[in-house]
Amino acid sequence: MSKNLTHIDAEGDARMVDVGAKAETPRKAVAGGLITMSAEALEAIKAGDTPKGDVLGTARIAGIMAAKRTHELIPLCHPLGLDAVNVDLAFEESGVRVNATASLTGKTGVEMEALVAASTALLTVYDMAKALDKGMVISDVRLLEKQGGKSGHWKADSV
Repeated sequence: MSKNLTHIDAEGDARMVDVGAKAETPRKAVAGGLITMSAEALEAIKAGDTPKGDVLGTARIAGIMAAKRTHELIPLCHPLGLDAVNVDLAFEESGVRVNATASLTGKTGVEMEALVAASTALLTVYDMAKALDKGMVISDVRLLEKQGGKSGHWKADSV
C-alpha cells in the first residue's frame, strides 16, 4: 500500500488518522454550490410564498446543524468542536448559491464540515421547494478555500 494514503493502514484497511500528537492551529474552510430552478420557483422563494415556509432560513439552519454532525455521516471524520459555522444563501439569476464556512482551532481541518453544510443547505432548498419544481439541479458543490494545517492556505481557481 502507498504510504501517501493517510486513511489506509499497512494491510489496506480503512482507518481513522491519529491526530493526537498534532498541534492545535486555527483552521477554516469555505465550500459552496448552486441550485438552479424554474423562474416560478425562484420567484416564490424570493416572495416567501412556498408551501413549506421560509426556504432560505430553514436551509441555513439545516446547513449549520449538518456541519456539527459531519462525523456521523462521513465514516472517517473526527468529531470536532467547531468554533463557528456560517451558511450564506444568495439569489442568482437562475437559482440560489450557497457558501458555507466552518472554523475552529484544532488538530484537523474542517473541509468536510464546510462541504456537508453547503450540500445539506442545497438539499434543504430542494426539499422546501420541490412542490414547485421537481427538476431543480444541484451543481458545483466544491471546496472554495481552506486555511491552516500542514498544507497551509489553498484557494480554488476562479472563485
